[in-house]
This record gives sequence, C-alpha cells and structure tokens, in this order.
Amino acid sequence: MKKVADQEWRIEPSADGSPTLYSHHFKSHFHSIHGAIQESEHVFIEHCLQRIGHREITLIEIGFGTGLNALLSLIFAMDNGIHTTYHTYEAFPLPEAIYSQLDYCRLLDCEDLKSSFIQMHASSWDAPLTIGDHLTLVKHQEDFLQADFPEGVHGVYFDAFGPGTQPELWNEEMFERLYGVMEKGAVLSTYSSKGDVRRAMQSVGFEVEKVPGPPGKREMLVAFR
Repeated sequence: MKKVADQEWRIEPSADGSPTLYSHHFKSHFHSIHGAIQESEHVFIEHCLQRIGHREITLIEIGFGTGLNALLSLIFAMDNGIHTTYHTYEAFPLPEAIYSQLDYCRLLDCEDLKSSFIQMHASSWDAPLTIGDHLTLVKHQEDFLQADFPEGVHGVYFDAFGPGTQPELWNEEMFERLYGVMEKGAVLSTYSSKGDVRRAMQSVGFEVEKVPGPPGKREMLVAFR
C-alpha cells in the first residue's frame, strides 16, 4: 500500500495489510502498526460489543478517527440482527482526501458497505445517520472532556490517543463521567493496560479485568459498571 501524505495525517500499512493513520500533530498512530483491523476487532468488537447481549444497544466511542470501529460495529449488528445507536466523539475529523482512501470495506469483503462508510465520515455533526435497520450513527465534534454524553449506555469504546499523548483523557474525571451514564453491567474496553489507567477506573467504581491484548500487545483492559 502506498503511503499517502497530508498536512496532518499520513496513511500507512499495518502488519495485517489494513491501513492505519499517523498523526503528525499527536505523533501517534490511530491503530496498531501490528494490525489495524485485528486490533479493532479484538479490543472493541470481541471485548465490548460481543459482551453486551442486548438487541437494542447504545454505544459511546471516544475517538471516531478512521471510522473503522463504527464499520465493524455495523457489520456485527447486521450479522447478529441487532440495532446499535452509536454516539461517537471526534475533535479532529479527517478530510475526504484521507478517509476516501481507507480501503477497509475491500479488506473486510464488504464492498457493498463502501457508500455507508463514506456517509459515516461525510454526514453532518449531531444529526443521526440511519444505516438500514442496524445502526444509527450520531457524530459529535467536540472536546471529549466537555461532551454531553447520552444516558443508558451499554458499551464504551475508549479509543483516544494513548495516556502518554493525551493524559488529560485517561484520568478519574473522565472515567467518572462515563461511569455515570453507563447502565449497570455495561462494559468499557480499551487497548491500554497501564496501571495508572486501571487504578483511575477502579477509583470511580469500575470492576476492571486485564485480558490478552491484540497482536503486538500483551494485555488490555476491560471495565464493567
């Protein structure tokens, strides 16, 4: 895959052949270089969405980014006959010149969803986008710390840049806000396994487990309300 440059973002191949992005501003990758699709499927689908067990699900995603997690959630919802209301928060949305080149649909053998994937990125902020019977996407362009989260949340994809890059998002204040809008039994998953993150989650009431991580990462965290 050819590297594609932009003022802020650069598309790079990861080890499983799927693209990740590099942010020049944050000096960080959006997805693991060891496999973008593999990481998202493992961390957010397997260890969050699959654990919920409801037919009507409300999700929060911290960091819309490439839209890969939303696409995988749509595929899961279609395959399992569920409906997901997907609230995603992003302060720095990608330009069309970048997101139009992300070939996740081809790699996931779901070319029929390519137009839906583009719609996810191009849709208006704070306006629900309904995709078939299985996903209602609501994008919010705002600072995560100031965001007005919905109530009755069943799952949280915590996919911000890492604690070393955005430490202000990985603290008790942030996790307390999320804990307060989550249903009893709801689940939060993240790729991080740092002790400070685990302790911040536990201090606001989460029950936290360390589980095996995706390729290239030994462990990750799953937290329960």
